[in-house]
Amino acid sequence: MNQDIHAERILVLDFGSQYTQLIARRVREIGVYCEILPWDVEETRVQGFAPSGVILSGGPESVHEETAQTPRIAAAVLDLAVPVLGICYGMQALAHQLGGVVEPSQTKEFGYAEVRARGHSVLLRDIEDRTNAEGHGLLDVWMSHGDR
Repeated sequence: MNQDIHAERILVLDFGSQYTQLIARRVREIGVYCEILPWDVEETRVQGFAPSGVILSGGPESVHEETAQTPRIAAAVLDLAVPVLGICYGMQALAHQLGGVVEPSQTKEFGYAEVRARGHSVLLRDIEDRTNAEGHGLLDVWMSHGDR
């Protein structure tokens, strides 16, 4: 492989997930330059990094806790005009901040889940653990969340 790993730059914003390092490692394993920064990094540093895309990690917080310490996605991240992938809390924060509905759950869910992606997103093309009887791709995932 003789490619410039800096041609594409992915920024991983860490919201406290125990898997943030693993996410970054997987990005690097496919030959893409990647850095991890805390969720509350200065906006000028995000802009200076000039990412091709951003991954928002999961974390232990809830978007329903309206305290100063509850992580939020900086406006500078959303203004970059690059693809943003939210994982767990990162996706909930993204949905919540952009006007979507994230509901608090009475019980927390932990454990194995089987996910079927609907639609034809380039993000999930050819990513599957197996197919079901109808030929739809299925992913085995581990969930840990208290909101839905």
